[in-house]
Amino acid sequence: MAVDASQLAPGWLTVPADPAALERKLWAEDVSRGSDGVLEIDGVRVEDLAREFGTPLYVVSETDFRARAAGFRDAFNEAFGALCGGVDVFYAGKSFLCSEVAHWVSEEGLGLDTCSGGELAVALRAGLPGHRLGLHGNNKSAAEITRAIDAGLGRIVADSLSEVAMVGDLAVERGRTANVMLRLTPGVHAETHEFIATAHEDQKFGMSLATDPDTADDDGASPAAQAVAAALRHPGINLLGVHCHIGSQIFEPEGFELAARRLLGFLAEVRDRHGVELPELDLGGGYGIAYTEADTPRPPREIAQAMAGVVGTTCTALNLRVPRISIEPGRAIVGPTTFTLYTAGTTKVVQVDSGAAPRTSDPVTHPRRYVSVDGGMSDNARPVLYGADYSAVLASRLPTAEPVLSRVVGKHCESGDIVVRDVYLPGDTTAGDLLAVPGTGAYCWSLSSNYNYIPRPPVVAVAGGRARLIVRGETEDDLLARDVPRSPVSPSPSSGAERTA
Repeated sequence: MAVDASQLAPGWLTVPADPAALERKLWAEDVSRGSDGVLEIDGVRVEDLAREFGTPLYVVSETDFRARAAGFRDAFNEAFGALCGGVDVFYAGKSFLCSEVAHWVSEEGLGLDTCSGGELAVALRAGLPGHRLGLHGNNKSAAEITRAIDAGLGRIVADSLSEVAMVGDLAVERGRTANVMLRLTPGVHAETHEFIATAHEDQKFGMSLATDPDTADDDGASPAAQAVAAALRHPGINLLGVHCHIGSQIFEPEGFELAARRLLGFLAEVRDRHGVELPELDLGGGYGIAYTEADTPRPPREIAQAMAGVVGTTCTALNLRVPRISIEPGRAIVGPTTFTLYTAGTTKVVQVDSGAAPRTSDPVTHPRRYVSVDGGMSDNARPVLYGADYSAVLASRLPTAEPVLSRVVGKHCESGDIVVRDVYLPGDTTAGDLLAVPGTGAYCWSLSSNYNYIPRPPVVAVAGGRARLIVRGETEDDLLARDVPRSPVSPSPSSGAERTA
């Protein structure tokens, strides 16, 4: 029997024709349902995963991760091969990083981009060679920069004029030369959430191409031009080129193309002013993935061909040698590889007032079903940070009731603790059922917290029909280990007991 769409549902959300069907673009390629409806990943049943590792649980397909990494590597090398000999793909570790993932990245021929001393420590512990690593960040410490120089990093991305000087000076102190790229803001307003748009002027990252009177030097040079001049004359710096990143979760190519044109134009200005053609250009990442049925991500080959076309024609027009291109996909590689497995708990139906009925003053209410799970904003902060949308499915059995509009919420003491804002789940979803939320590979574990003193979940990788732990879950002992116990003290003469005697 067909079920009417709820009046509370967003316009993009449709009632599933088959409640057991999986929206393929949301899931890793090796995720499917068994004949009994139980979700499987490479033949491993989620019931078995929950029994062995507990819930909440991040479940990542190693096979899918490697395939997506190779997909970007091959698509961009093919598109840019004739222009500049290929592309250097740096996996953006901030999306999700652990020692095992660092090994996968290296084994698939990718570099690794880090943005803190901690991320760099993971890469170095995993044994990745320094020349295949990068270090980002808008406020790097001297210790972080020193570690990067000592490790012989392939690139340190300087984010400000003061950082250019600090990197160069630290390199000279250590008798080294630092490989440097300059992060620039090309003034591109990407179509994404304001918190993850990073190439417009009014934000913390990079150096502007604009020649604003308040930021230009006495010669009218922009901050970007000043940084190039400073880097070229510093004996501790080997200036590789320039870098930009216009934002995250972007579907349309126009922003990437405009940024490429502006940065190539700037490289031509550098050539004309300094007589130097900088050899590299990093166009960042930010390629969107599907979190819901409404999202339409572009395949890597389509992205690569479009960008190669713009780079090629722009360089021809500027009579500029095509620089070596690099990109930094993170979410687009790891995001779809992973789902989070939860156990459902409390469920209830509430009536939501949607306004007065026509020609009457009587309120109109519609039902919304709340399904609580054993995780929440501590393992997925994106909904509360960005209003991000996700999907969810019943994972431990076939649906046996009609789908109803539901809201999947966590167990934290926050009304904003919402995991999935709007999704159709079977009306009989109940305590003990397993729910799976796809697309949680990026910025979920990496943003996780211990809010309400809840331990962070483990991460399990599945490949070859076998599941293995790659990040262990925290325990209460872990949470308490950092508390400093009180030292025994003798009662003082002004103790409370004496004062009341």
